[in-house]
Amino acid sequence: MKNTETKAPIDVFIKIVLLSLLLVWSFFIIRPFVTLMVWAIIVAVALYPFYQKLLKLTKGKKKGIVTSLFILVLVALIIVPTISLTGSVIDSGQEVYQSFDEGSLKVPPPADGIKEWPLVGEKLHAAWSNASTDLENFIVKYKDEIQNSLGWFFSSFAGLMGSVFLGLFALIIAGAFMSSADAGYQSGVDFANRLVAGKGKEFMDMCVSTIRSVVKGILLVAIIQAVLAYLGFLVIGLPAASLFALLVLIFAIIQLPPLIAMIPAIAIVFSYAESTPAIIFSIYAVIVSMSDSFLKPILLGKGLQTPMLVILIGALGGMMLQGILGLFIGPVVLALGFQLYTTWVGQGAEKVKEEKVVEE
Repeated sequence: MKNTETKAPIDVFIKIVLLSLLLVWSFFIIRPFVTLMVWAIIVAVALYPFYQKLLKLTKGKKKGIVTSLFILVLVALIIVPTISLTGSVIDSGQEVYQSFDEGSLKVPPPADGIKEWPLVGEKLHAAWSNASTDLENFIVKYKDEIQNSLGWFFSSFAGLMGSVFLGLFALIIAGAFMSSADAGYQSGVDFANRLVAGKGKEFMDMCVSTIRSVVKGILLVAIIQAVLAYLGFLVIGLPAASLFALLVLIFAIIQLPPLIAMIPAIAIVFSYAESTPAIIFSIYAVIVSMSDSFLKPILLGKGLQTPMLVILIGALGGMMLQGILGLFIGPVVLALGFQLYTTWVGQGAEKVKEEKVVEE
């Protein structure tokens, strides 16, 4: 009896060590692919409702061909605008550099009405006048600010392009996930049940609805604002419209007011357009920038049990911690934490009520 009792803890210890070693080893093997796999899961969850409707239209026949065509169309929808945007950014940069190198780059003088803008009007008008009369002196004077701004823009652009290419690979893997979605969903439910018995389906549904809500409420809203801004830039004839639209997209994704990116565009429009079109464009820019105030409540909180404030804080905090990927992981993690908290508190409240009933 003694030997059995002394061996049992040793056996348990050896099993724990071997299991820990296996888990750590497995993690280091899959670590290079973790980000890609998480992206693929997010993409699959977000696109699955459309994929399911397509399968219903085809009555589930030739599932593999339908899945392949679905993914190819989505890849094309991403690649074509990306190539166009990248080409536009490169062309605009080359034009500016060539004009500056030849000495033909000119900055149009600011409109007198800019002086009347509150807070920044006079300073902006003075700096702009300096740039229009002596561009080289302006660049030397504001060298650090220009370098920081260009560095931020190119790093943001590079990060956005990196996310796009990562998303393309994730999209291909997401196709495989969507084709076996039922098995994957059930596996997730079983795993969640092992963590919190009886709550697996509830937690899985919450994760799915949170991811889809963030995609619609943040990414979709950012894309809508960028497209609307781009259309306004084209109508008013703004130079480098695609660059300004890209800035609007970046600001909207990182949850800063897109109007910040549109203020330079407004100033440029006032420098060459007549007062009435410029004022109309300015009002349009403000409306586009404020459109997220009514789009987000509609799209971000639709179908969610978790409060919208929790989702928004999770999106912002996650993005600060992990970049674009954290935009999706943050809300899911915070929503799970919120759900665990409410479940734990609710169980405690029920227990107290039961004890009161027994005492009475």
